[in-house]
Amino acid sequence: MERSEIEAGLKELLVNDLGVEAENITNASTFEQDLEVDSLGVVELLMALEDKYGVKIPDEEAESITTVGEAVDLVHDKLSASQGG
Repeated sequence: MERSEIEAGLKELLVNDLGVEAENITNASTFEQDLEVDSLGVVELLMALEDKYGVKIPDEEAESITTVGEAVDLVHDKLSASQGG
């Protein structure tokens, strides 16, 4: 799956599930400071990503995610690993 597809899916979740304004979302946006998503919201978002893309994000990896781009990269890497490349 292309990184851009994951990015679009993440933005959709942020807008539809967490009420974030689409124009405020960039890869450099931090969840808590820029997008005002609290830590519980980030956990919910990562769980939604797991469901949407069929990946498992361990807690220790989830705790290091602070930006939209990091979340996209993590899901992309998980999908690439599960598909053998």
